[in-house]
Amino acid sequence: MEFKLIGSDSNSKARAGEITTAHGTIQTPIFMPVGTVGTVKAVTHAQLKEEVKAQIILGNTYHLYLRPGTDTLQQAGGLHRFSGWDRPILTDSGGYQVFSLAANRKIKEEGVVFQSHIDGSRHLFTPENVMDTQRAIGADIIMAFDECPPYPSEYGYARKSMDLTHRWLKRCVTHLGATEPLYGYEQTLFPIVQGSTYSDLRKASCDYIASMECDGNAIGGLSVGEPEEMMYELCGLCCENLPENKPRYLMGVGTPWNILENISLGVDMFDCVMPTRNGRNGMLFTSKGVINIRNKKWANDFSPVDADLDCFTSNHYSKAYLRHLFVSAEILALQIASIHNLSFYLWLVGEARKQIIAGTFNSWKNEMIPVLKTRL
Repeated sequence: MEFKLIGSDSNSKARAGEITTAHGTIQTPIFMPVGTVGTVKAVTHAQLKEEVKAQIILGNTYHLYLRPGTDTLQQAGGLHRFSGWDRPILTDSGGYQVFSLAANRKIKEEGVVFQSHIDGSRHLFTPENVMDTQRAIGADIIMAFDECPPYPSEYGYARKSMDLTHRWLKRCVTHLGATEPLYGYEQTLFPIVQGSTYSDLRKASCDYIASMECDGNAIGGLSVGEPEEMMYELCGLCCENLPENKPRYLMGVGTPWNILENISLGVDMFDCVMPTRNGRNGMLFTSKGVINIRNKKWANDFSPVDADLDCFTSNHYSKAYLRHLFVSAEILALQIASIHNLSFYLWLVGEARKQIIAGTFNSWKNEMIPVLKTRL
């Protein structure tokens, strides 16, 4: 993997770059649609490419390990061939899923014992077998196995959790270096910064992560319930202490305004289930603000969902028609809303990139955020 800086904004830490992988080049800043089990819910690959203009999507190690399983994925030649997606893929290590299964898992030095949410069967994730699983999935970018502490966490627990994440990272790096990719192309490891909401722990984690000299770095453990301003403060601290010449990935964030604020702090990569999950529940993010499409006020609004986007779905279907589909419980409503929201997120980071290169990002961001937060 290669990362090249293209431009930066003089009034913020925002930057534009390019990440080159075996399956294509990614223009940053970038938003990555979440395809947890090998599919972005309700959206075909053709729609992801032609309308959403997705450059990279996510898969999740925990879910893909349980179903369809690594044997099936390996027989298929990896997730790219299994799913028919020929652009880059990033896989989350499963650490966040382990965090969310707090009632059904046990963390120890070896790894994490957890119960499947599918059938209750017990499994063990270790840094080593998580690397093997991501080898089998075949993602271009793979994540180190980490523990994501809850918010709030006591300082002692946060410190202990961070130290464990660092020991696990060393094992990930060692094991990955002792194994070969299965499908003939490079897989790049991103470590994950932890440390909860404690500035000294975050800085210590950044220093340790940077010392591993991986090709990119991720910031984890944010957007887990802490106030937005705290997230921005900690993310800014991490960006200041992570290498400038490597991509920075803020995991699980977030709203459109969260994304713009964190771009201004120096983040290059984002993912979140919000555009698809909220879309399936009738919340649309648009260039004019947020819409609850189920509201009666849209019943006779025949204007496009969002005319500013270069997306057939956003331009073709009216708000009135989409509301009709939602109140009629038609499956097509979920697809239209998901495609629109993802298209909007990709449009937003694309506009941010243009503004960064032009040197006008900060003023544009400050104008855009109040608009994006408006409830229409």
